[in-house]
Amino acid sequence: MLRHVIELKEDVAYASQAVVSKTLVDKAAGTMTLFAFDAGQNLSEHTAPFDAVVQVLEGQARLLIGDDEVVASAGGLVIMPAGVPHAVFAKERFKMLLTMIRE
Repeated sequence: MLRHVIELKEDVAYASQAVVSKTLVDKAAGTMTLFAFDAGQNLSEHTAPFDAVVQVLEGQARLLIGDDEVVASAGGLVIMPAGVPHAVFAKERFKMLLTMIRE
């Protein structure tokens, strides 16, 4: 197995007026995906059947989880429980690592 260090903030680039994603791991147990959000972009409200963990790598994100609004900055970690509607909003550019836990 090839082993190397992934510089998370450097491994996904911003794009104007877009959300860019890069899958790092896609296994039966779960996924790890890097995201770069340009200011004003979002992931619309949806529900996932698995717990999801957001680690903010750069900038600041606003998350709506059920009826709760959460603001997380670089270094922050947010757990979004399975079955609860959630959305992600970028007031400013930010990057995050999303880990979905299937098992």
